[in-house]
Amino acid sequence: MKNRKLNEKYTDKELAESFVFRDDLSAEEKKQSDADLREIRNNLRSKVTPKQMLLSRLLQLKYQIEDYLKNPNYDAERSFGFFLRSYLDALEIKHKDFASDISINETELSQILNKHRNPSEKIIIRLEIHSNKIIPAITWFRLLEKQREYEIMTDNSLRIRERDRVSNILKVS
Repeated sequence: MKNRKLNEKYTDKELAESFVFRDDLSAEEKKQSDADLREIRNNLRSKVTPKQMLLSRLLQLKYQIEDYLKNPNYDAERSFGFFLRSYLDALEIKHKDFASDISINETELSQILNKHRNPSEKIIIRLEIHSNKIIPAITWFRLLEKQREYEIMTDNSLRIRERDRVSNILKVS
C-alpha cells in the first residue's frame, strides 16, 4: 500500500535517483555494511521453500534458453541436450525417473542428451507438460530448430551426397 502511494507521488525516475550509493565509507563501516547485508540475505534465503527454489531454478533456465535463442550465433556446447540436462539438474532428478515421468525409454533419453538423436514433437510437448508450462514447448522447439539450422548451413558432406541426386540444375547465373 505504501509503495502505491510512493509511485503516485513520485515518478519512477525520481524514485531511482533517490537511491544513493555511498563510496565515502571507512573500511570498518564497509565491512559492517557487508556483514549486515549478508545477514539479511541469509535470513531471506532461509525462508525460501523448496518449491520456490525449484521455481527459481526453472525460471533461471528458461531465461538462459531465451537469451541464447535471441543470440544469432550458434554454440555447439549449448545444444538441446545441454539444456535438457540442465533441466534435469534443476529438478535434481535421476535420468531413469525422468524418462519414466515422460514415458520414454531411458536409452532414448540418453541419446537425446548426448546429441545422438533429436526429440520428437511428442517429447517436446511432454517437456512443456512436465514443467507445468514454465518452459513452453515452443521454447524447446526453437532450441532444436536453432541446432538444426546450424547443421543444415554447415553440413557440406550432405550437400555433396545430395548433389548427385539432383538433375537439371537451373542455370540462371
